[in-house]
Amino acid sequence: MSDRLKTTFCGIEFKNPIITASGTFGYGLEYAKHIDISKLGGISVKGISLKEAPGNPMPRIMETTSGMLNAIGLQNVGVEKFIEEKLPVLRKYDTKVIVNFWGKTLDEYVEVAKILDEADVDMLEMNISCPNIKEGGIAFGTDPKMTFEVTSRVKKVLKNKPLMVKLSPNVTDIKVFAKACEDAGADAISAINTLLGMAVNIHTRKPYISNVTGGLSGPAIKPVAVRMVHETFKTVKIPVMGIGGISNWQDIVEFALVGASAMQVGTVNFVDPQIPLKIIDELESYLTANKIDNLSLLTGTVKI
Repeated sequence: MSDRLKTTFCGIEFKNPIITASGTFGYGLEYAKHIDISKLGGISVKGISLKEAPGNPMPRIMETTSGMLNAIGLQNVGVEKFIEEKLPVLRKYDTKVIVNFWGKTLDEYVEVAKILDEADVDMLEMNISCPNIKEGGIAFGTDPKMTFEVTSRVKKVLKNKPLMVKLSPNVTDIKVFAKACEDAGADAISAINTLLGMAVNIHTRKPYISNVTGGLSGPAIKPVAVRMVHETFKTVKIPVMGIGGISNWQDIVEFALVGASAMQVGTVNFVDPQIPLKIIDELESYLTANKIDNLSLLTGTVKI
């Protein structure tokens, strides 16, 4: 692999800009028997919480046209067990580890962040698409004041790790939330999380998913993600990591053009675990053929 794919993001050097997205790649270890995960730029592990979380009851996933709906419910082993059992094995691979984390209250977010700040991980990704149970269930990511507050509180306790905030697309104007994160001290933005969706079985007249609604991901949401990454890039000075429907190297270039410095590959991992590695190889071939010394030279160069 040449230097054409080397990417510096928040002061961290990734061998390439391809990161597997949180919630689509488990803890990374589940895929290690299927692909060489050391070839990836990084892995964003499934969302980690203060205590173990069982997730939602089945059924909680279904395929849709050009994507999928999921309402897993952020099932995970909890931060302590993750650090003790999953992280040491994951660290045997030559790839960067980004830990996605979440909480139900401000205090939970802060506590998880403090623990992870001392762990052997490279970067933290804060999922703010969670309801604040102390504030009537309003999601942290759909109220700019709450977005600012949770980002500010978490950033204050971090001494060692950069903080990236993952934005929800289920808002009127994502620019307001991106600016709130930057003003609160975030080191980077990742965009976007899933779009809220629903599907109904016409024969039973019941929702396919027990949670009724779920997060829509996959190629169907890519145009929305591209637009929101573009708007975010134009609004903030901190780097942006693009997510949403990426399936091939062309998608990576498109996200770069609208401002993403690194990208996360998600739902397509369920279709073919090899696709992230294919993207890496084909992206390098594209850059070589077009005599582009580094992907970063394309960042934010869309012509409008």
